[in-house]
Amino acid sequence: MFNNRYTRRRFLKESSLTGLGTVLAVSSASSLLAHCTTVSGEPAVLGGNPLRSKKWPIWPQWNPETDEKRVLEVLRSGVWSRDKVVDEFEKKWAETIGSKRALAVVNGTNALITALVQHDIGAGDEVIVPPYTFIATIQAVLMTGAMPVFVDTDPETFQINADKIEEKITPNTRAILPVHILGLPADMEKIMAIARKHNLVVVEDACQAWLAEINHKKMGTFGHSGCFSFQTTKHIPTGEGGAIVSDDEAFMDKCFSYHNYGYPHGGVIGAVNGGAVIKGTKLRMTEYQAAVGLAMLAKLEMQTERRNENAGYLRSKIKDIPGIVPYRLYPNVTRAAYHMFAFRFRKENFKGLTRDQFIKSLSAEGIPCMSGYAPFLNSQPYLEDAFKSKNYRRMYSAEELDFGKFRQRNQCPENDRLCDETVWLFQSLLLAEKSDMDDIPRAIEKIQNNAQKIRESLKS
Repeated sequence: MFNNRYTRRRFLKESSLTGLGTVLAVSSASSLLAHCTTVSGEPAVLGGNPLRSKKWPIWPQWNPETDEKRVLEVLRSGVWSRDKVVDEFEKKWAETIGSKRALAVVNGTNALITALVQHDIGAGDEVIVPPYTFIATIQAVLMTGAMPVFVDTDPETFQINADKIEEKITPNTRAILPVHILGLPADMEKIMAIARKHNLVVVEDACQAWLAEINHKKMGTFGHSGCFSFQTTKHIPTGEGGAIVSDDEAFMDKCFSYHNYGYPHGGVIGAVNGGAVIKGTKLRMTEYQAAVGLAMLAKLEMQTERRNENAGYLRSKIKDIPGIVPYRLYPNVTRAAYHMFAFRFRKENFKGLTRDQFIKSLSAEGIPCMSGYAPFLNSQPYLEDAFKSKNYRRMYSAEELDFGKFRQRNQCPENDRLCDETVWLFQSLLLAEKSDMDDIPRAIEKIQNNAQKIRESLKS
């Protein structure tokens, strides 16, 4: 899924060990010029001293004194499968998000699958999706038997371009699956208006958007349901884990039943000891995962505030550097989550230095970074493999499964260009002190001042 030899998970693991983080910000040209006069020395990538040797904050952040008591109680209790601690975590997550109900499951991917299935999305249905996302979003659609339909990305915000959604709607369209990628909110008010107009279900992939808001309303609560991830790199890390939120009691009862083998729950009625009443599977969260989640949830508000403060400052410090274009938030965004701090790199402002050379150089200066998602999520082999499966061949016509025509229909040129320009910094960086943010623009300027020398040296 990425343009370099590192996988996303490997990058996040390695960068968390060295304390990598994600950043966003807003600054003035005058302060930028002040920095330019102080950045000098041989680039670290060519053997010079790194601009920064200080470690970034680690991730996950675990304090034994405050975080371990509940976990140890659960482990010593012998009650490890789903019980009261999971119930407590669900209740607190629903309250935190501002939703009536939450259901904890094994991971964010299965949260998406469960939500789609219980919204009755399946064979013959089309689900509108963005191409700038983790593969789990699309795999969830394929697991229902539905057909993903890709809508191009707004390169300024990194989100699905809501202005291009309606042109992809057909009589088979049943749902929109917007993704608040990088923890930056998609244009939900516009998306919900489109959904109402066309009577479509909206499932929010908020797996990277904990506490992000539009007009002070949390991501995950705009659509008919919202899905979250609690995987180790996420802002509420439980190792693996996920959740579904919704105000629809009947829908949530069905999700609960589905995640517990289809046994009766709430409005999903069945006879006592009568066995399963709907098709289901086993997706239950464990008690000790929930105990870890409660410890992490207690820190989320404070950490989110710090990420936002440092992201705003950082964005201000890099936005006027020629060739560096940070993300833009939609005007109605009142808070972002900043799972990644993303900006676009323009090589023409760096003497033709390639993005890979820039990333290598910035990392050498003590600012770990990566390229993020690769282009062509809308045309990779996993899609063709699904189309060749027995189920898809029975559910769709040969014309509908023609992979060449599918790729032609789902081209996303803006997204392809975005993927070739993007640079990511991981979120834990934003948990450092505000003064630490200054090292990032200084490192970028050092590279820019030596761009031609770096390009010529790395090319040989």
